[in-house]
Amino acid sequence: MKQLAAFTQKEFLELFRTGRFLILAIIFLLFGIMNPAIAKLTPWMMELFSESLAESGMAITEIRVDVMTSWAQFYKNIPIAMVIFFILFSNILTGEYQKGTLTNMLTKGLSRWKVLAAKGFTVLLLWTICFWLCFGVTYAYNAYFWGNGSVPYLFLSGLCIWLLGVWLISLLLLASSIFRTGSAVLLAGGGVFLLSYLLGMLPALSRWTPIYLFAASGLQAGASPSEFLPAAAVAVLLSAAAAAASIPILARQNL
Repeated sequence: MKQLAAFTQKEFLELFRTGRFLILAIIFLLFGIMNPAIAKLTPWMMELFSESLAESGMAITEIRVDVMTSWAQFYKNIPIAMVIFFILFSNILTGEYQKGTLTNMLTKGLSRWKVLAAKGFTVLLLWTICFWLCFGVTYAYNAYFWGNGSVPYLFLSGLCIWLLGVWLISLLLLASSIFRTGSAVLLAGGGVFLLSYLLGMLPALSRWTPIYLFAASGLQAGASPSEFLPAAAVAVLLSAAAAAASIPILARQNL
């Protein structure tokens, strides 16, 4: 366990040394601020352009914004932040392959499963910090401007999106244990994501795909939490399966 703790510490230090932690914290912080800011500024922007729009024959009616408008922005923007997050970590293992640092560590007696465990834990913790930072900033601003009391299942819907990110992290680990380049990892992860999306278009399977968790904002519009239980359960099972499969696959890799 000392090796695992030491390697995990090394991974955390690497996040700070390379600036990834700071970059992602700033990005997710900005997205958290943008959600209520866009909601607040929308009426002003529409009023600003109302004259030019009227000249082109478009009539602008009164626009009302509330806390739901801001949370709608959150669920529109968080996928963009997620894409940035996973692009930055597409070389979580492939970078070690290319630099040869992983081989050096393994020759010193570090087990391959410990490498995966340390990297997976590091990315998972960073995803948790960044996501809930974004969520918390939006929550705080919304509470200040409008109040969040009228929004049902607020934290449960956030938990669904966080869980979707956990599933994507497990795909990242699995793809990284198979492929040697970051681009291949992104293509593989994107391919699985696309497959899940296509399966979700089938009525019989839509609620059983992890992608359905993206619709968790529907909880705030009256959807029942039970609608998301199948997708959440499948996401947990697939995450565990992908993480478990990564260990023997990496063990067989000729590094």
